[in-house]
Amino acid sequence: MSFEWNRIHKWEDNIEREVTDGVFEYVCEYYEVDDVNDLTKDQLLDIIEFREELNEYSPMQIGFSNLINHMEDMFLENEDD
Repeated sequence: MSFEWNRIHKWEDNIEREVTDGVFEYVCEYYEVDDVNDLTKDQLLDIIEFREELNEYSPMQIGFSNLINHMEDMFLENEDD
């Protein structure tokens, strides 16, 4: 019988959520905003630059990518208004 881990995706989802929540929280504290939606484009660019300097295998990459995707979507929606 070979090793298997049923429902491993649940663990992966939980880890991704923890990392993403941690990144969102830290960014809000760092920039002294109540919500990531209050970040400016310049602040987002700083975050993108920081993420690019992270080791490509850093587990924090997913959290920063989720934040950046969220912010880019928000800025795109606001441009349409």
